[in-house]
Amino acid sequence: MHAKTSHCKIVDCTIRDGGLVNNWDFSVEFVQHLYKTLNEAGVDYMEIGYKNSPKLLKGADSAGPWRFLDDEFLRTVIPEKKNTKLSALVDIGRVDENDILPREQSLLDLIRVACYIQDVDKALELVRLFHERGYETTINIMALSNVMENQLVEAFELIEKSVVDVVYIVDSYGSLTPNDFSYLVDKFKQHVPSKRLGVHTHNNMQLAFANTLIAAEKGVELLDASVYGMGRAAGNCPTELLVANLKNPKYDLRPVLDMIEKYMIPLREKEEWGYIIPYMITGMLDEHPRSAMALRASDNKDKSVDFYDTLTTPEVSQGKSKE
Repeated sequence: MHAKTSHCKIVDCTIRDGGLVNNWDFSVEFVQHLYKTLNEAGVDYMEIGYKNSPKLLKGADSAGPWRFLDDEFLRTVIPEKKNTKLSALVDIGRVDENDILPREQSLLDLIRVACYIQDVDKALELVRLFHERGYETTINIMALSNVMENQLVEAFELIEKSVVDVVYIVDSYGSLTPNDFSYLVDKFKQHVPSKRLGVHTHNNMQLAFANTLIAAEKGVELLDASVYGMGRAAGNCPTELLVANLKNPKYDLRPVLDMIEKYMIPLREKEEWGYIIPYMITGMLDEHPRSAMALRASDNKDKSVDFYDTLTTPEVSQGKSKE
């Protein structure tokens, strides 16, 4: 017997989260083909990048245009909007509200606000603004695994009173298990009963898909994913697995396979993401993957024993080199 997942909607984050892998260096043709295939596959939303403002961003000049979407540019990329809605993510303090047009003048439908727990009030202020301009909104509280219960309960009170549409459960470090997700979904339902829920998973411990399914079966509505799992470090829940497994006749796997064959396989030969041992180690330790990302960019990229020892030694001595 299958639990019902017909209420679910897939949010494909390939360009936004995947952009963290290649500094948003996707060609217009790549993004257009992705939009076409996601639309044919019945995927509900495509997150086409960040809506941050270049002037508030370090390193904006070197990043691809998907790092701070410009509405004019977007119209040239997607001359004809299909069924798949468009989404963008903003970070607190990195977006100028004057850069956000009213929804009727923009191609974007959904604006998601990412924040850490201490900035929930600031995030909800942005949410209110985007809501007033006509957008669907979400709040994505990052690094939940590192948040204390009392902080969470306080944030929930603010969120429940706000105009936000969807509240996201985010496993930033890929450290949560299906049991953790089950527990968190229950907690969110209890404290923000009037809100719809979403999940964003990472695959450090090969659990992104399992965690997403548990959430879906418990009534979570928005499911983040990316094609071929492309996302920061260990990557995300693969879009193709959700398209193939969610119980909804509107989803069609074949177009996603076309995107993978034409674009993702060649890209994966140039760029690295997905389940790799150093990312497993940071996931297991409930840590940000930055140390593992640095390791993978070094000459010692496969020295996982040393890496493990460094991260698990209680007193880490700085700057002492091993002979």
